[in-house]
Amino acid sequence: MSHPVFTVDSQESIKNKAQVHLLPCRIHHDGNVDPTDAYWSPNEGQGDTKVAYLRGRKLHGKAVKLPEGYYGSVVEKSTPKKAEKPREEMIEDLEIVDEPDDQPEIGAMQGQATFEEVMIWGHESLPDSSEDPYLRGMEEWISFAEQIHSYPSVKPQEK
Repeated sequence: MSHPVFTVDSQESIKNKAQVHLLPCRIHHDGNVDPTDAYWSPNEGQGDTKVAYLRGRKLHGKAVKLPEGYYGSVVEKSTPKKAEKPREEMIEDLEIVDEPDDQPEIGAMQGQATFEEVMIWGHESLPDSSEDPYLRGMEEWISFAEQIHSYPSVKPQEK
């Protein structure tokens, strides 16, 4: 079975802005929780930090802004569809027919909101990029993306 192919809406088509929090916890619930104020009310800390308590555990948060030109998307997966079957073609004596099972599933990720900053939370201390895998991964991925999408500078040839 082939892997699904996804497309994501562009930022211009999404008008909602989201506050994104990365919490170091596992909650076995994926539905709405109303009202959230009873469970989640972060307080301002020193500088750009925040302090919150979740189920009796003290959390320290650090706001991480995405670099200029980057944005994050909150997306929702739509139902995958089968790709359109290509037309059968006759080329001399060769007939090309794709098997229906080999067709990739094509889905779309529907954009719900965008964000330009992530609040990363740590237990008892502020997250540090040398220890926090999410923060380090985000920094490394952005560095990697900038390297593969940059063009080498062309030096003028000397005569």
